[in-house]
Amino acid sequence: MLEPTVAFQDAVAAALVASPEVLALVPVAHVRAGSTRPDKTPCIILAGAQTEYLGRAPVSQHVARVFLDLHIWAIEDGAETAKAIGMAVLQALIDAPAGAGFAVDDYAKPRTIWLRDPQPDLSYVHGVMTLEAVIRWGF
Repeated sequence: MLEPTVAFQDAVAAALVASPEVLALVPVAHVRAGSTRPDKTPCIILAGAQTEYLGRAPVSQHVARVFLDLHIWAIEDGAETAKAIGMAVLQALIDAPAGAGFAVDDYAKPRTIWLRDPQPDLSYVHGVMTLEAVIRWGF
């Protein structure tokens, strides 16, 4: 398996691009991992991954708590577009995404905060959705 956050990130990205509600608002090419500043809008950027290794489980398995931030960006229009994207993402990720090579033992429901862009002349709306899961691998 890849590093736990990379495997989890891949599962999250797959769930997002499999969601017709998300793709109705964000082009598939705008769902990506990388820098948290948008190069195209609207977009969803997966970044800020963290791993807390929790130890071993039976049969030589490993367990870790992983965190992942999804940055949702749109141009301001009363924040409606960004928040509509956020709701579509929430619906796609309300349950733990399935991934290859690992199992999700615990999944916290997504949490989102909405921020104004620090450069007001750009008029971006920025939401950060945080995901947290305990995953197990090495079956």
